[in-house]
Amino acid sequence: MMPAKQETPDALLFIAPGCPHCPTVLTGLGELVKQGLVGRLEVINIAVHPDRAEALGVRSVPWLRLGEFELDGLHSPAELRHWAQQANTAEGLAEFFSEQLKGGRLAKVTAMVARQPERLSALLALAADPDAELPVRIGVSAVVEELAGSEALLAQLKALKRLAASGDPRVRADACHFLALTASPEALPALEALATDEARSVSDIARECLAELRENM
Repeated sequence: MMPAKQETPDALLFIAPGCPHCPTVLTGLGELVKQGLVGRLEVINIAVHPDRAEALGVRSVPWLRLGEFELDGLHSPAELRHWAQQANTAEGLAEFFSEQLKGGRLAKVTAMVARQPERLSALLALAADPDAELPVRIGVSAVVEELAGSEALLAQLKALKRLAASGDPRVRADACHFLALTASPEALPALEALATDEARSVSDIARECLAELRENM
């Protein structure tokens, strides 16, 4: 897991003339700066500096980077306060990823993990939650599949083994898939144990994934 950090985040906000929601977000962030919940606020008018917006892939405003979070559209002062307080923490990143996946923003999450592979630990924390909603579970699997055979995924082997030891069969079933995607012999013992799991739904998947792993090693 990424270590929990409690640091005051900085904010980067893109606005544009005539934007109906930009003033609300700008005012809300200004208050957070005054209260010490945001350390620094940089505001960029994309009409004046379109190159900055293009460099970050900003296509609509208001667009906000708050710590590690990238937020677009209207956000109330209460929402901005919440994300500022959650910024730069592992728990906050997991919550952010959950919200993005539920909103169908898989590409954004995939890109964020690709830029900083250690963020994968926040996604695996979501996979460990038996109550995670289906779009979240599907999204986590999709991101992990993008990292198949990578050093980034292998670095999470301990976390994958914890998933394999979960008390919930849905989590253990996901663990089978993730372990196979490492393409590493280090994942063999955990998968072999899951192949004899008491839950038929898990053991069947584990045997398939075990064959897949052995083929790809």
